[in-house]
Amino acid sequence: MKKVVVIGGGFAGSYVAHRLQNDYEVTLIDNKDYFEFTPGILRSIVEPGHLKHLQIPHKKYLKKARVLMADVTEISEKEVILKSARMPFDYLFICSGSGYANPIKEADVIMSARGFHLASFSEKLENSRKILIIGGGLVGIELAAEICTHSKDKEIKLMHAGQCLIERNSAKSQKYAEEFLKKRNVEIIFNEKITKAGKNIFTSDKGRDIKPEMAFMCVGIIPNSDFMKKNFPKCLNERGAIKVNKFLQVVGHENIFAAGDINDLAVEKTAQNSLYQGIRAAGNLIRMEKKKQLVEYKGIKTPMVISLGKWNGIFEWKNFVITGFLSGLLKHIVEMKNMWLYRLWSWF
Repeated sequence: MKKVVVIGGGFAGSYVAHRLQNDYEVTLIDNKDYFEFTPGILRSIVEPGHLKHLQIPHKKYLKKARVLMADVTEISEKEVILKSARMPFDYLFICSGSGYANPIKEADVIMSARGFHLASFSEKLENSRKILIIGGGLVGIELAAEICTHSKDKEIKLMHAGQCLIERNSAKSQKYAEEFLKKRNVEIIFNEKITKAGKNIFTSDKGRDIKPEMAFMCVGIIPNSDFMKKNFPKCLNERGAIKVNKFLQVVGHENIFAAGDINDLAVEKTAQNSLYQGIRAAGNLIRMEKKKQLVEYKGIKTPMVISLGKWNGIFEWKNFVITGFLSGLLKHIVEMKNMWLYRLWSWF
């Protein structure tokens, strides 16, 4: 039986491991022992009890695959190298995603510790009045909305280097998000960025000093590709993302695939797109084994649901935008659907 190694247990990696475990000797390597529905984590920062709805241990839905909680230090043409082991492979799937500031993403942690860390973070937030959020992209506005709708006594500043919030979205979505936050007393500072961060003070490029009791960095997503630098430097672009061809194979390496946030495809880095890429990459391996023509991955504009607190939001698809309660409800439905899929896998 051929050996398949999957690096990363997010949306792409978890699907690949589950899809291939019956026909290949699959090993999933992840720096945590569970799958987590990351889009729902911002809710858990203000409502720690919500975390139990977002996680499932890898071993529950991977009945036949081997699961290792470890950090990958290096890969070669034929092996994945860990600190204390070497894992040979016939096929490799790199689904290691991207790094983000705690507590939105957290590495090297077991499920029980993740809950403890989030609860501690939530307690600190509850006891802080002055909040600074750096970045007005999707994560920044969703976090600001979670905090201002959960606690009305917070003094929240959101600083964004651009001229408008969620710049890659439609003008209607941008306007709705801005008005929603301003109505709830979130101060939005445009065209300004933090250039110096001290322990208790943040300084902007315009000389503004802000002294928050708590700050959240919602910018600077970095691909988790350090293990590629020694033997595959030419496969990385200037940001550290992995270069792939139209079949999601790493350039120059037919038996290595890269799916999700880690690759250099010019598509929105969403959970939905990561899952679609995992489906296509796993399918292309199966087609390779059957000597069939591979299928090209074509990035498409997928529907986007943006949460603005627990019961409000924005649904956007192409030029179609719905705002308000129904969009907020849709985010709950998407979350439940995804987690029920993993629970269904664990039953069979």
